[in-house]
Amino acid sequence: MESNNKDSEVIDKSVMNGECSPAESIHPTNLNKTKNIDVISTPSELKFDNAEPEEEDPEIVEKRKEIEECLSDVDSVDVEKWKNLARSKGGLICDEYRRRIWPLLVGVTKEEMTEAPSLDELSTHPEYNQVVLDVNRSLKRFPPGIPYEQRVALQDQLTVLILRVIIKYPHLKYYQGYHDVAITLLLVCGDVLVPLLCRLSYGAGAPLAPFMQLTMQPTQHLLNYMLPVVGRANTKLANRLEEAGVGTMFALPWYLTWFGHSLGRYALVVRLYDYFLCAPPLFPVYVTAAVVLCRADEVFECELDMAMLHCLLSKLPDDLPFEDILVTAQELYENNDPLDLETKSSHSSRK
Repeated sequence: MESNNKDSEVIDKSVMNGECSPAESIHPTNLNKTKNIDVISTPSELKFDNAEPEEEDPEIVEKRKEIEECLSDVDSVDVEKWKNLARSKGGLICDEYRRRIWPLLVGVTKEEMTEAPSLDELSTHPEYNQVVLDVNRSLKRFPPGIPYEQRVALQDQLTVLILRVIIKYPHLKYYQGYHDVAITLLLVCGDVLVPLLCRLSYGAGAPLAPFMQLTMQPTQHLLNYMLPVVGRANTKLANRLEEAGVGTMFALPWYLTWFGHSLGRYALVVRLYDYFLCAPPLFPVYVTAAVVLCRADEVFECELDMAMLHCLLSKLPDDLPFEDILVTAQELYENNDPLDLETKSSHSSRK
């Protein structure tokens, strides 16, 4: 764990939620030991675009045609083609395409996408009550205006989805924020996507696996990669962040939920998921670095104060140029070998 900045010693729950009022403190090594800790309990309310833009970008129009052609003969398309479509401008464009392509990006077959068991079969699991509590607080992440019965059905499906994964892999520890990832997958793919969430949670290179350990220390260790990446791209910015002692905890909800908890526009969330599903496991850390670099002017204009900078950075504007940020993140990844960053993060953790 980092100990050369203030928020590695004490974590303010309200700051973790993008607020600035004082709250009780939590030591980071305890974040995952007790599953009822409110780490990221106040989600942004999602805005769902109700209509297509009147005039679509010509590039996107052509991309639609390409995706539809590929979907007409899925068996003839290799995974690299799907990945290129997911990474390039506009991502996979709409949920109709994502529903079919997201499982392919992580190697899930149609046969694996099976029906879920009933909620009653899973209600005896020790994590059941905490999962239900988190799911019940997730109303803002569902489409507005849906009938009560449909919302309840979605929440039940979400609970079943999460419990099926942690029952299948009992050594994995549920963390608050996991439901934010699961909600996004559920809204796109429906409740037959357990194999997709399993692939993301368990196995070699599973991107969510570090978050599902006994403590948050593995997660914090990986998040520590962010500041060296920022420093190599903008030394002056990194020095200011270090001088303020702002650390990396402002970005923890971004990393734990793939930005699903912090962004207010559904279209942005699923666009990022398009990229993350076919990117290296550490890529979200490079996106956090790219976001910080994008907001450099705001950082320099802000008073040199840890709490104020923490609040500034933790509140993620929806109008950031995320297509440009993804391009920057890819360049950062190519120019900053994770193995080299591992050395720096380990050194930081020992301080």
